[in-house]
Amino acid sequence: FSKHSLWLLIGFVTGMTFVGYFSPIRELVFDFFTGQADGWSYFWVGFFTLATYGNAGWLREQVCIYMCPYARFQSVMFDKDTLIVSYDPRRGELRGPRKKGVDYKAQGLGDCIDCTMCVQVCPTGIDIRDGLQIECIGCAACIDACDNIMDKMEYPRGLISYTTEHNLSGQKTHKLRPRLIGYALVLLAMISLLVAAFFMRSLVGFDVSKDRVLYRENAEGRIENVYSLKIMNKDQRDHTYVLDAAGLPDLKLQGRREIRVAAGDIVSMPVELSSAPEQLPSSTNEVKFILTDADDASVHIEAKSRFIGPQVR
Repeated sequence: FSKHSLWLLIGFVTGMTFVGYFSPIRELVFDFFTGQADGWSYFWVGFFTLATYGNAGWLREQVCIYMCPYARFQSVMFDKDTLIVSYDPRRGELRGPRKKGVDYKAQGLGDCIDCTMCVQVCPTGIDIRDGLQIECIGCAACIDACDNIMDKMEYPRGLISYTTEHNLSGQKTHKLRPRLIGYALVLLAMISLLVAAFFMRSLVGFDVSKDRVLYRENAEGRIENVYSLKIMNKDQRDHTYVLDAAGLPDLKLQGRREIRVAAGDIVSMPVELSSAPEQLPSSTNEVKFILTDADDASVHIEAKSRFIGPQVR
């Protein structure tokens, strides 16, 4: 029971941490345990808790063997000049136990003493001496285990090592080849796009969600809609933003117009839009909220939403 409880606790911390990347973690923890978090937060924390518990607690190496895409990518991308974790059969065979200091070569034995340490430390449970296998995740635990045994037996290291198929067969390994150049160019292009996206990203995030109440009529007889605004300042300094709305001829924004957001902070606030019912061309109208930096007019971001009113006759 204690073991499974610990697994579930680790899974819960993992789920909470992951969701914390997308929601402010301090508010998330407080809201989660007080029942004030939204349904999606509970869903995703529960999902990642159970996924971590199942994958790391029960499936374990089966994840690497059947679910992990690494081996599938590796098998498609590698060639006979690719560095892989491999056993040298020319040096290791024939396998067999022996005492230290014995002339094993006179007995027709290779350097492998058949201790099976390479199998015991393998997280997927394969025997690297059987050759390259799709289950191998390239962790190199078998290399370290084998080198330790070679040191104890006073044999040269490298019976299991990072090498190539060409090298194992006695052929020359080609370091510069078309496949490698192609992969390098693709990787360079991806890094360039990532850097460009980083420098071109907007330093302010703006999200608008409409209240569940479709509309209401205020004391002035105007049709009113309520919205929840979320403003995210991604910059390293404080900013003051000016809020406006457009989309209807008689649209009025009620609430704060200037919002100060601290560096790296998120501000959530409700606002109301109202319009005279006779000015509404339809029961469903498109409106947009406009957010502008008070100190830099070039920082300008818009978010669209809907303005709901009574059925137009």
